[in-house]
Amino acid sequence: MRMFRLVAVAVSAALVGGFLGMVPAQATEGGVRNAGFEEGLAGWATAGAATFEDGGHTGTARLTLSAAASVTQRVSGLARGAYTLRVWVRGGGAAAVSLDCGGPDRRVDVPRTGPDLWVQVAVDARVTSGRCLIRLASASGWAHIDDVTLARGELDPVRVKGADISHLSKNEDYGAVYRDHRGKRGDAVRILRENGVNVARLKVWVDPADGYNSKAQVLAMAKRAKAQGMRLLIDFHYSDAWADPGKQNKPAAWADLPFDGLRQALYDHTYDVISALRSQGTPADMAQVGNEINGGLLWPDGRWDNWDGLAALLTAGSNAVKAASPSTKVVLHLAEGGNNGGHVWWFDNAVARGVPFDIIGVSHYVYWHGPLGALQANLFDLSARYGKPIAVVETAYGFTLEENDHEANIFNASLAQAGGYPATPQGQADALRDMFNVVAAVPGTLGVVYWEPTWTAVDGAGWDPADPTSGDGWENQAVFDYSGRALPALRVFGRY
Repeated sequence: MRMFRLVAVAVSAALVGGFLGMVPAQATEGGVRNAGFEEGLAGWATAGAATFEDGGHTGTARLTLSAAASVTQRVSGLARGAYTLRVWVRGGGAAAVSLDCGGPDRRVDVPRTGPDLWVQVAVDARVTSGRCLIRLASASGWAHIDDVTLARGELDPVRVKGADISHLSKNEDYGAVYRDHRGKRGDAVRILRENGVNVARLKVWVDPADGYNSKAQVLAMAKRAKAQGMRLLIDFHYSDAWADPGKQNKPAAWADLPFDGLRQALYDHTYDVISALRSQGTPADMAQVGNEINGGLLWPDGRWDNWDGLAALLTAGSNAVKAASPSTKVVLHLAEGGNNGGHVWWFDNAVARGVPFDIIGVSHYVYWHGPLGALQANLFDLSARYGKPIAVVETAYGFTLEENDHEANIFNASLAQAGGYPATPQGQADALRDMFNVVAAVPGTLGVVYWEPTWTAVDGAGWDPADPTSGDGWENQAVFDYSGRALPALRVFGRY
């Protein structure tokens, strides 16, 4: 049973304001009085069911807000300029942290975390009148709050609001239709851009059976993306088909090459694609040397148990990117975004062998890779440990459990339960919003890329490049519904 140290139930804001809310908290510049709730609710004006409980993020105490409850604190004596509010939270409903410093009220939603792992959320505002009002509020459900800090400086902007649209051209060729929120038919890339997507991610296969995701297709898609003002992230799979943690198969043309020949083939292929993009006036802004390479690439030569070989291949790919386009940033991409031990082991090996790279990329699907708290803890550590920008380059969530073709959907009832959000349009939007909010609070993070938001189900445009009869197991994780109409999740990109 929880121990309640101080309870304020159904207390009116006016009553409490008489002895707390109307007196600005005395604090040094940027300081928050009783930031960890170790003194109960001293310094905070309270409305609704706010409780002071054991079990803080640090220290012994935390604040718990039930539905329709809030606390506020006014901090004064602030110099003009930008300030960032950071708060450690756990959430199980609709709750938000907001900061009003004399301009527009700025707010960030509390992610749905469950009761076990804390995450930090952050929001910034510009002080114009020497004071700020901090408000912590729950509209429904519950929220745990602790360790509230207000400090000078701006929050790093979310620079990457991305979409992997690798399958789009195939879908369109087989008749896929896309509509905006109003139901008006339009170009999918334009619809994405109008909703805030500013990075297009495109995978490259070496010699795909159906011709899609080839160099020629990537060049064509790059023109479309750049025409809409998007930046470009190229994802080299170094295979003729899918490469991921469970398989890193060599392209057929490279299968019998000795190691030196394999390394040269990887270099030449990487250089060819990146230089062609630059030559046509659509340079890659970022390029992944491998896709989800926790276990290495081009097995067995570059497998995880042959780190010298893996490092040599990664170095060749990185050098090829820079030789073809010096301004392109090299990304090394791992799956399992919450696996801190595995990621530290991997990057320690890469750094020890001098592998050059600019950005760390991770995949994180909450239904496979665990809660957002584990992801954020890993991102905090990787950013501090290696001093590199970080992006979540793959994530997604389902908006329904219904099927729309003969291929069984990957996202099912079991994964929805594991993910913690309902398989509804709003549940999908909340999952993406929470991902952005958790990532945005980590210094040095770039943003989030949604994987295949346009991969709706169309006969002939299945997952297997060698099998035209294969279907789509991803359609219930697209951000367009089964009529091709944009879902609420698409609007999330424009909020950051």
